[in-house]
Amino acid sequence: MKKKKRKKKKNHFLNMILTFWSVFAGVIILGILAFLLYRKEGEERAAEKGMEEMAEAVSDAVVEAIPEQEENLPSEDQHIEELPPDEPKGKYDDILSDGEYMRENNIYAKEAAKEKEVTIAFAGDILFDPYYSVMSRLLQRENGIHDSISEDLMDEMISADIMMINNEFPYSSRGTPTEGKQFTFRAKPEYASILQEMGVDIVSLANNHAYDYGEDAFLDTLDTLAGIEMPYVGAGRNLEEAASPVYFIAGDIKIAIVSATQIERLDNPDTKGATDESPGVFRCLEPSKLLEVVQEAKENSDFVIVYIHWGTENTVEIDWIQKDQAPKIADAGADLIIGDHPHCLQPIDYVNGIPVVYSLGNFWFNSKELDTCLVKAVIDENGLQSLQFVPALQKGCTTTMLHEGEKERVLAYMRSISPGVDIDGDGFITQK
Repeated sequence: MKKKKRKKKKNHFLNMILTFWSVFAGVIILGILAFLLYRKEGEERAAEKGMEEMAEAVSDAVVEAIPEQEENLPSEDQHIEELPPDEPKGKYDDILSDGEYMRENNIYAKEAAKEKEVTIAFAGDILFDPYYSVMSRLLQRENGIHDSISEDLMDEMISADIMMINNEFPYSSRGTPTEGKQFTFRAKPEYASILQEMGVDIVSLANNHAYDYGEDAFLDTLDTLAGIEMPYVGAGRNLEEAASPVYFIAGDIKIAIVSATQIERLDNPDTKGATDESPGVFRCLEPSKLLEVVQEAKENSDFVIVYIHWGTENTVEIDWIQKDQAPKIADAGADLIIGDHPHCLQPIDYVNGIPVVYSLGNFWFNSKELDTCLVKAVIDENGLQSLQFVPALQKGCTTTMLHEGEKERVLAYMRSISPGVDIDGDGFITQK
């Protein structure tokens, strides 16, 4: 039998010894690494503490140095660099910043499309009485006033900085029609919002229909317009209010608008004139008060417009009172005179150097086929820059802007009745 060898047992013992020492060496190495890591963290904490102490020391030094630096700052009369100049100040900025003053003095702020330039458009008579043809048709139309005035004409009205019309009726559900008067008008108060759709910025109430349904309806009209923040001129709760101009400030230009009526030419008219204590319209058959108001407006504005209800109905010729009052109004300080009431177009002229449009005619008032217009005035700091006649046609309860041949037809007619002016192919008016 062969003896078993012991060599294998010897190798096993050696392996055990080697394993022991390997484990022991690993423990020693890990201990050394842990010691080194702990030492490094201690050094970093010490360094951080040192940095904090250094930062505090630097901060104290800066604070202590500040008074010494202030002594070296430049004096007030020394400038490191030139400062930009202040923005130019408008001459009416102080007024525009005082809302109470503006309310008390009938002053309204308007944005102008162009800097230092204002466009004002004027139209004649309108009517919102639902018992008359134009308004009756409007109420049947899908788009209301937008189906009653052509889009291009409406664009001209809306794009004007200031748009003015003659509001030839009261807004009310009260009152009774004036006894014995052939035509009496009244509109529902809610119809006043149509003015805003038309781009209107101010209405004249100085006409012979504002009082058609008596004092209650007249006062309702003032309240209705005030309720939609629509400025009105030429009527009021007393003479002071009725005669007061409305002022607009736009493009740093202050414009006054005065409105009055000569109609009716009676001592006791159906349309009551305002007195010191009673409501009514601003009457100017005897013009002394109107001339006084125009003079005062001229002193308080850059440009004065007089929008006046005068003349003889359905007659192209101007009458003796228009001829008498136009030069007086011009001499009192008006820069532009715009007339309405005759329900048809009348001549354009210059009186004592001042342009006078004697009648705008109907604008959107009845079903008759009539030539009509917008008149556009462009004003800058030097006064009237341009005056333009924009031909239109009232027909079938619709008012339409005219173009090409029809436009030229109306311009040719206006030239024929207005020998004192030149009117070019675009309707621009100049004095001969």
